[in-house]
Amino acid sequence: MGNGKVYATVVLIRLIYAGMHILTKAAFNEGTSTTVFVFYRHAVAAVFLLPFAFFLEIRKRPAPPLTLKLSAKIFMHAFYGMAGTINLYSIGLNYASATSSSAIFNIVPVVAFILAVMFRMETLNLRSVHGMAKASGILLCVCGVVVLALYQGPEFKSLNHHQLLKHHAAAVHAHSKKDWALGIFLMTTSIVIWSLWTVQQGPLLLEYPSKLLNTTLQCVFASVQSFVIALVMERDFSRWKLAGGVSLASVLFTGIVVAAISYYLQIWVIEKKGPVFLSMSMPLSLVFTMAIASLLLGEDVSLGSIIGSLLLVAGLYNVLWGKSREEEQRGVDDGTDETRSGGAGGEDEKKGAAAGEDGGKHGEPFGATDKV
Repeated sequence: MGNGKVYATVVLIRLIYAGMHILTKAAFNEGTSTTVFVFYRHAVAAVFLLPFAFFLEIRKRPAPPLTLKLSAKIFMHAFYGMAGTINLYSIGLNYASATSSSAIFNIVPVVAFILAVMFRMETLNLRSVHGMAKASGILLCVCGVVVLALYQGPEFKSLNHHQLLKHHAAAVHAHSKKDWALGIFLMTTSIVIWSLWTVQQGPLLLEYPSKLLNTTLQCVFASVQSFVIALVMERDFSRWKLAGGVSLASVLFTGIVVAAISYYLQIWVIEKKGPVFLSMSMPLSLVFTMAIASLLLGEDVSLGSIIGSLLLVAGLYNVLWGKSREEEQRGVDDGTDETRSGGAGGEDEKKGAAAGEDGGKHGEPFGATDKV
């Protein structure tokens, strides 16, 4: 029964992200400004999270001290990881499709792994089987993005000719090859920046350990930053009005359900099954998005999108498989070392106990890294 709840929650998370891609694309098809949309999204998330931060964190226990230096650091994380990257993603999505957006999201764990290797938080041993699997996964993801951007091929028409959002469907077919490639490039860039942000959240949480306050502060800062970006990019104040009901639903959904509720659902799944299990479910969002986008937006799926998506999913699973094998091998090696340490201390019981204790301590960093 417990596993059933976890699986149901994972499906719900992936449906939420599919809804994010589709509703955001529908809002842009409706005529809503991308920069204004991002500002409203962050503002809604901040307003929603502030009461929870106050009642669950500040009132129950004293908030961690927030120095000027730490505030500036959180401000910068909010700028590049939330305001900047979601603006780039939104502009890219406006040029491409909801399906391509969902496909590109599959490279998040792969890019995060590459960045973790660069920051020496992970290892890549090309002489081992798991190292070669990771490297091949990275190569497959790069190929997937290139195919997605540069090759479209024949299109498979939507089987549903009575879309629920049919008055927005015409915009789906209006992208030139140049705009499409630009959209894929911008979304890929935003994913790379967002992956850097996720990697840097570990060290930031060591300085400011309250996850809820940290998230709320970044949402507040991102709202201010997005407001300034929207002011610079959108001088026509008539464009600050949401274009219709779909845009309003999209702002509320992405601000409340995606930014707040799904975040805690993901934490719960990670605590139950681990981060690899959650990452392996990411292709579900692609399947859900492809099906629902065809129904609601009338999106046609090109052969290039299918091939690129398959390459991205294959690359994701290669990296996750390599990571899983590495952890299994590391656990076997740690167990062997601990057994040898215990055997070496057979003549002196106290030395043997000390050796066993040291073996346990050496295992802690790996567990901490996996949680981050």
